[in-house]
Amino acid sequence: MGAMIRAMRWRFDPLSLAWAVALFILLALLATVGARWGWLRSFFGDVLAVVWVYFVFKTFVAARVLPLALAALGVGYAVELGQFIASALHLHIPNRALRIVLGSTADWWDVVAYTIGFAAVLALEAVRARGVRAARPTTSAPRPSTPVR
Repeated sequence: MGAMIRAMRWRFDPLSLAWAVALFILLALLATVGARWGWLRSFFGDVLAVVWVYFVFKTFVAARVLPLALAALGVGYAVELGQFIASALHLHIPNRALRIVLGSTADWWDVVAYTIGFAAVLALEAVRARGVRAARPTTSAPRPSTPVR
C-alpha cells in the first residue's frame, strides 16, 4: 500500500473536473428537487457521492484507479462513522445545509450504497480502459503486398 501512495502525484485533469462538476450538479438536484423521491434520492445519492469524490480526487491526483477508488470509499465510510458517533453521543449539527450534505443518521444501507459506488467506479474505469485499448492501433501500418511469382 505504501508504494501505491508514493506513486501518487499532483496534477490537473480537466475531464475529471468536468465529470466532478456534472455529478455535483446531479447531486444538488437530487438533494433539492428530488427531496420527495425517498429511497431513490438517498440511496442513489450515496452511490453517486462516492463516484463524485473519486472524480474530485482524480482531478488533482495522478494515481491508479484502485487507490483513488479506495480513498473515495474511505471518505464515504468516514462520513457514516461520523454520523454513528454523533448519534451515539447525541450531537446535533446545527447547520441545515451541512446536515443535508453529511446526513444526520447512520444507516447500514448507506454503507451498502457507498460500496456500490466504489464498485461502479471500478466498472466505469474498466470499461473506459477497455475502450482506450481498443482505440489504439495494435500494429504498424500494413506493408505493401508483394506480387507472388
